[in-house]
Amino acid sequence: MLELLLCSSVTLLPDYLFRRFVQGKRIGAEITLFSVWYELRWGIIGCLLLTVMLITVVFYNHPSSSTATSAFRIVPILSETTGRVAEILVAVNDDVTAGQPLVRLDSSAQAAALDAAQRRADEVDAAAVVAQTDLAAAEGHVTEAQGALKQAQDQLDTKLELQAKNPGVVTKREIEQLETAVAARQGSVTSALASRDAVLAKIRVLLPAQKASADAAVAQARVDLDKTVIRAGVDGRVEQFTLRVGEVVNPMLRPAGFLVPKAEGNTALVAGFGQIESQVLRVGLPAEVTCVTKPFTIIPMVVSQVQPVIAGGQVRVTDQLIDPTQLSQPGSILVYLEPLYQGGLDGVPRGSTCLANVYSNNHDLLASGQVSGLRAAYLHAVDALAMVHALILRIQMIVLPFETLVFSGGH
Repeated sequence: MLELLLCSSVTLLPDYLFRRFVQGKRIGAEITLFSVWYELRWGIIGCLLLTVMLITVVFYNHPSSSTATSAFRIVPILSETTGRVAEILVAVNDDVTAGQPLVRLDSSAQAAALDAAQRRADEVDAAAVVAQTDLAAAEGHVTEAQGALKQAQDQLDTKLELQAKNPGVVTKREIEQLETAVAARQGSVTSALASRDAVLAKIRVLLPAQKASADAAVAQARVDLDKTVIRAGVDGRVEQFTLRVGEVVNPMLRPAGFLVPKAEGNTALVAGFGQIESQVLRVGLPAEVTCVTKPFTIIPMVVSQVQPVIAGGQVRVTDQLIDPTQLSQPGSILVYLEPLYQGGLDGVPRGSTCLANVYSNNHDLLASGQVSGLRAAYLHAVDALAMVHALILRIQMIVLPFETLVFSGGH
């Protein structure tokens, strides 16, 4: 309507003035309800054409969105294990800090597993003490076997020396018995050394490996025990927390509640614009928003990011080929808007719905001197027409509370 009134002032109004004061035609005489089209046809056609052109230029170069939202992320309160609720440590709307316990599950099974793992670790420590005793015993057996071997070897050497000096003094049978005894003593030494090496291998390799496994089992059991306590992942406020003592929680079924992360305030809005405006939207363009939660207020913004992809075209791998008709729902260009001034969104709760306008800015291009003539005049006109869209946003700002409270039944 605003564009129509503006265009009629330079088309329909001059046409009527020409008919009235130049041709002398008057309303009610030559210009009647039935002759309006014939008498003012040039003004009406010009007004309609100019209105369509103006609307196209304004809405293309100065995009608007009714889906600007102060989006925020919630963190679900989920357990890492299945269990029965034993104690609830917070209530709805409580402020919590990261790491603070929220819910404690029944941990009797996990505590028993931790105790059993700790007992196994103690057994390994005891086995290490016993192994030191076994090592001392094995060293004693080695010493004993080596002594017996030396004694048998000395006896054999003595008999052989006597046999060499005086043949016949020592019988052949006696020498054979001594040689057999030396071989047996040598086997005893080898066996004792092997037993000692086995004890050393147990102390140096087996027991440390068993100790590491036992410690890992203790650590795992302790982690499982810690999982029975659900803790806050971030600083925030507990919302929709309906868990009760005795309920069985399962991380695969549903969250116990949600944490709304604590923030100093809104820092950005996200808005969806039509795909046809993708060539116009760019980082740095000025913008304005008005929010339902903060009526009668225009907040100056600036475009900080433009998402380079459109969500409507995303494809998820399934067991069926994607048909293009499944992607018929057009997506929008996602734009991030940040306040132009510090604290611009103060007083706007997160999740608020806003109306947003983005305005073209060709000042730098015009100042560079790269364009001139008709194109420069066109760009000047485009920037100037931002006033029309800004005026529309202000009208919407004024009407929005009445539309929300009166015409929509207060919702």
